[in-house]
Amino acid sequence: MRIPTPARRGNTRRIFLRNSAVAMVGVGSAPGWLQRALYAAEAPAQRQKILVAIFQRGAADGLNVVVPHGEKAYYNLRPTIAVPRPASASGQREDAAIDLDGFFGLHPSLAPLKPLYDRQHLAIVDAAGSPDPTRSHFDAQDYMESGTPGLKATHDGWMNRALPKARGKVSPVRAISLGPVLPRAMRGDEPAIALQSIDGFQINDGFQINDGFQVPNAEAARAFQEMYTNAKDPALRATGRETFEAVAMLQSIRGQAYTPAAGAQYPRGRFGDNLRQIAQLIKAEVGVEMAFADVAGWDHHVNELGGRASEGQLANLLREFGQALAAFWQDMGDRMEDVVVVTMSEFGRTARENGNRGTDHGHANCMFAMGGTVKGGKVYGQWPGLEPEQLYEGRDLAVTTDFRDVLGELVAQHLGTPSVKGVFPGYVPKFLGLA
Repeated sequence: MRIPTPARRGNTRRIFLRNSAVAMVGVGSAPGWLQRALYAAEAPAQRQKILVAIFQRGAADGLNVVVPHGEKAYYNLRPTIAVPRPASASGQREDAAIDLDGFFGLHPSLAPLKPLYDRQHLAIVDAAGSPDPTRSHFDAQDYMESGTPGLKATHDGWMNRALPKARGKVSPVRAISLGPVLPRAMRGDEPAIALQSIDGFQINDGFQINDGFQVPNAEAARAFQEMYTNAKDPALRATGRETFEAVAMLQSIRGQAYTPAAGAQYPRGRFGDNLRQIAQLIKAEVGVEMAFADVAGWDHHVNELGGRASEGQLANLLREFGQALAAFWQDMGDRMEDVVVVTMSEFGRTARENGNRGTDHGHANCMFAMGGTVKGGKVYGQWPGLEPEQLYEGRDLAVTTDFRDVLGELVAQHLGTPSVKGVFPGYVPKFLGLA
């Protein structure tokens, strides 16, 4: 028998580990040490820089999220739904804006984020958004996720383009989204996967065949794997291979109970659970480079606020939003040095409240960035004002910072991408100095 040379022995070990893990994928018996060894054999020793994108679907009301309490026109335009100015009396603070810099303040439901801002870990970019004038949720989300406002023909998303080109073996979970479908931002040539949950990303207990017989899990897995392996289409074979490798990678994670670190408590709900699972995947060191989660329900045309600022639809959403982000920060601990979280929404809301104590589709919004090399403790961007002559089309907060400026800086400065020219075709981001 020929004994491999030292140079070949490492390759042999990697091939053995990879093939063994994939072979066990449908049986549910791949041991934890094998999964860890599989990735250890392939991954570089240096910890990855990770970007987590959060999409607030439905157009969040940025003027009531980051409150311009120093702007008189804000209160004139919103006589019943404006968030009150910061209060000194303790009994009034839960319904008042939380002052940041004497002009801007946070909605009271975002109180968990104030310590991060004070410690300069959280940065805010105000009057940010897309230059495209559309007020369509679908089009605006598509433009923001593709990173090409006004262009419908773009086939891939900005996150997929921002992924470094694969050199050799990469983790099958390098780009991952928590949700039922892969978001527009992650679609493209680089492999990315979507999962409802870590526990749910597996071959089902069985699948139906013509005579109604339920095939056990192991047999189902082998059947599916064989179908993809023997497919004539190379793209289909690659997709099947990547999927089974991802299932194998998550197998050991699924079998381990996860307890957030440092007493972090994620709020109940889909968004809090998604951030908890993203934290779990990152800390498992399985090679995550990008993660995506969204939170819906921001389209508040009616009764945006309750009887008080701390009550109602917006307050409830922001409470979960703020608690989840703060819990993620606490849970990640020192690992947060390698992670940046950025939030965005397709557009903002009208500056003036409507007749139903709500707001309609607007233009500029606010974005949050925290972690990594982010220079927090500051509200970035140029404030355009809310006087009639300062409003976009006479009704909305004007965009003074293109959302691609924020994303482009994070891709370049945090992920270390040499050039963002290919990430945002036809646009050269102007960095704000936030990272």
